[in-house]
Amino acid sequence: MASSSSIAVRELPLFPLPEVVLFPGRPLPLHIFEFRYRMLMNTILESDRRFGVLMWDPVQGQPAAVGCCAEIIHFQRLPDDRMKVLTLGQQRFRVLEYVREKPYRVGLVEWIEDQPSQKDLKEISTSVEQLLRDVVHLSAKLTDQKIELPEDLPDLPLELSYWVAGNLYGVASEQQALLEMQDTAARLEREAEILTSTRNHLAARTVLKDAFN
Repeated sequence: MASSSSIAVRELPLFPLPEVVLFPGRPLPLHIFEFRYRMLMNTILESDRRFGVLMWDPVQGQPAAVGCCAEIIHFQRLPDDRMKVLTLGQQRFRVLEYVREKPYRVGLVEWIEDQPSQKDLKEISTSVEQLLRDVVHLSAKLTDQKIELPEDLPDLPLELSYWVAGNLYGVASEQQALLEMQDTAARLEREAEILTSTRNHLAARTVLKDAFN
């Protein structure tokens, strides 16, 4: 038992970001200019290119306890040592303790995964996908723009739940709650509620727009 737990726990350099919640499978471009984070990037580029992204909680004045590991997939060095970095979300983690704070935070973390679900995930994800299509259709109609869902929209329920959560904008605390959930069905059901509310709001605005045209 000890051997399996030792594999699941590791030290990870941490990068707290205000209003940013990263999800597995989602890209995150970063512009690195602070000296300590330039140090962090140079260090991990010499190892496994992985670091943890945590949402900085302005209310608590500290980072969230659950975050997502990011892997550098492309980087570009700029003049004066700044860097442009493209990362991709990997697995989620929970911070058990901080190992050190300087020059940047390093935490002892454990990986977390969703628990097996008793519910019909395919049914829930199908309804979430339909709600997504409704929202996109109404948004396009309201803005007179061509808006479409990507062709590579994930069809597996877990990946779809991460995709939807990663594409919610301006609701970092809601995204953080979705990241911390370890139940795919519960995450999809919450996303269905958010999308239903958005759809109803857009539909009402569309009716108004049609009435005045």
